[in-house]
Amino acid sequence: MPGTGTLREDFGASVVVALVALPLCVGVAVASGVPAELGIVTGVVGGLVTGWFRGSSLQVSGPAAGLTVLVYEAVRTYGMPALGVLVLAAGLVQLCMGVLRLGRWFRAISVAVVHGMLAGIGLVLIAGQLYAMADVQAPARTLEKLAAAASMAARADWTAVALGAGTIAVLVAWRRMPDRLRLVPGALVGVAAATGAAVVLRLPVERVRVTGVLQAVSPPAWGDFGVLASAGAAGTVIALALIASAETLFSAAAVDRMHDGARTDYDRELVAQGVGNTLCGMLGALPMTAVIVRSAANVEAGARTRASRVLHGGWLLLFAVAVPGLLESVPIAALAGVLLHAGWKLLPARQVAALWRTHRGEAVVLVATASAVVATNLFEGVLAGLGLAIAKAAWETSHVHLEKVWEGEELCVRILGNASFLRLPKLLDELDALDELPPGSTVRLDLSGLRHLDHACLTALDGWERARTPLPGREGVI
Repeated sequence: MPGTGTLREDFGASVVVALVALPLCVGVAVASGVPAELGIVTGVVGGLVTGWFRGSSLQVSGPAAGLTVLVYEAVRTYGMPALGVLVLAAGLVQLCMGVLRLGRWFRAISVAVVHGMLAGIGLVLIAGQLYAMADVQAPARTLEKLAAAASMAARADWTAVALGAGTIAVLVAWRRMPDRLRLVPGALVGVAAATGAAVVLRLPVERVRVTGVLQAVSPPAWGDFGVLASAGAAGTVIALALIASAETLFSAAAVDRMHDGARTDYDRELVAQGVGNTLCGMLGALPMTAVIVRSAANVEAGARTRASRVLHGGWLLLFAVAVPGLLESVPIAALAGVLLHAGWKLLPARQVAALWRTHRGEAVVLVATASAVVATNLFEGVLAGLGLAIAKAAWETSHVHLEKVWEGEELCVRILGNASFLRLPKLLDELDALDELPPGSTVRLDLSGLRHLDHACLTALDGWERARTPLPGREGVI
């Protein structure tokens, strides 16, 4: 924790981070289909509990747009009472991964899959928040939302659309403001401006519904744990744990590049996230993950130690308890505008263009992962992306080629590289394309240059050589 020399910097940074976090906590909760207060509860836990751990000193945790899609699907499928159980179980999985020191293995996940996951989340977020910004009931599935987008215009509340569009305009314009003004977060300015316009003009738009933090907190009952017997619910738990962990650790790597302080201990950070999510589950709140926007704001505001993120949790708690009525004035369209902007920033247009110029296979994996997330759901989409990345890596590492050298009347065919079943058809085609051997000549396969030879290739090569060297008493030389 800080000394007197850093307390001033940490205190100032905590205020900035809390102001950035507040509209995002509420917006993520509303987009997830749960009470707005639960987003603040998760933000408070991310600060006051997870913030004490030594995994990553400047990284800030709370509810994230990246988990919105998964949480919304879970609430719609299993009901609100099951949310706490799913989050608690995901937290325990993260705790186990941290204790088993599995954090470092997340660095082995293909970057193309991660960018594809984020792009898919961005597209799903945009598809859903377009309806929220128009105060229109959205279809359940993303593809249905996209298909019905054209007809949505006829049912849209254009007053709400104007508020959401105005919020986005403020967010975009705020980035061009002088540094002194940008100390106030753009999201807060945009939401405050839209709220002020709605209150002053008495606009008839949908607003956030508030019941109070204590009333919103709903710990799971023993009977709710029966949902874990479902294979689908178990898959949701694994998805929550893995995606939250991956987003946390990738965020940690990015934050480490932004400051010169202590580097992240990935396993400790997993333990911290596990403790936080376990507590969030006990409170029936949203799952948490480290969030790059809040973490970057923390670093840029001059934070020096983890005290800033602890204090930010205290500010969120103070706001939720002292002035909860302010939330009831916030138009849902304004929060939708904030999340639309966040979803747009998740689309990796530059990364796709750069990968297409240098590694087209990686670009294909990225686009395929994003498409799978949109077409199915987050868990299945990421699994599809990982499967494609593994298949691509297996194909690219299975290069094999032939070298042919005559040694007297014997043709020596050297096979170099990695001979696996993936390249077996190509390998046999090249062997069958060899010229007819002169009378009395033989062929010998030299496998000493192979780094890998699987059983399928061994069997096929042995059969090929036996067929091409039909001399009495001669066995195939392998």
